[in-house]
Amino acid sequence: MKFARLGESGSEIPVVIDDGRHYDLRPVTSDVDGEFLRTDPVGRTRAALDAGALPELPDAGSMRVGAPIARPSAVICIGMNYAAHAAESGSEPPSVPILFLKTPNTVIGPNDAVTIPRGSEKTDWEVELGVVIGSRTAYLDSPEEAAAHIAGYVLANDVSERDFQMTVSGGQWSKGKIAAGFNPTGPWLVPASELDAHGLRLRSWVNGEPRQDSNTSDMIFDVPTLVHHLSQYVTLEPGDLILTGTPQGVALSGRYPYLKPGDVVELEIEGLGRQRQEFVAWEAQR
Repeated sequence: MKFARLGESGSEIPVVIDDGRHYDLRPVTSDVDGEFLRTDPVGRTRAALDAGALPELPDAGSMRVGAPIARPSAVICIGMNYAAHAAESGSEPPSVPILFLKTPNTVIGPNDAVTIPRGSEKTDWEVELGVVIGSRTAYLDSPEEAAAHIAGYVLANDVSERDFQMTVSGGQWSKGKIAAGFNPTGPWLVPASELDAHGLRLRSWVNGEPRQDSNTSDMIFDVPTLVHHLSQYVTLEPGDLILTGTPQGVALSGRYPYLKPGDVVELEIEGLGRQRQEFVAWEAQR
């Protein structure tokens, strides 16, 4: 079972994909949002499928793929969570998780075009495992408690502008992370009960050339540790998104050029699907 949202931006239809067929979820929920995710989404959806209450969407293959979750209240990101990426960034592996934030309007569909910000010369890609929260999470006593608070997992691209992030940041990374559309997400949300997030291969390509190729088993801080750690400092709400860091192989390494208009980035995580974005030049709004 996979949850998705199909249709034009702002008018997406919630969908469940089951045995390769797309079913309209609107008899169960108006959206794949926090309220749906906190109220047994898998059980409710399975019951509706078994009862024949969800109509099939025959034209699903021709529809735009939106982000698989409605706009979250928070997008919380972890920096340098793979040792090799920390090394290519010129840093020692962190002893505690590094936190930065993205804004909710960074979340777009997995195949939507991404605008390179005005004045940018160092726009970069980052394939990442995303964790979607399923219940209110605060002050967990141990990492073992984290599993009960995770709705599922998504593929995400933590797009970054490195000059904004490093040079004009004032010591905070978020300036280079919060341009609108800087977080393509999806195509699906896979429930946590149906995917083991440890040991997933994750890869990226630019214009068809391989860039990143690693495994989530190489994360410095695993998913339960991250959710437990974050819960000591922030109250996570259903539908919130955590990005868990990226492996080596980004432009920041100096081995590859930064992105320019016309470049195409593709990303993939085992079990979570594939993305494709064309990067386009910024244009003044009329």
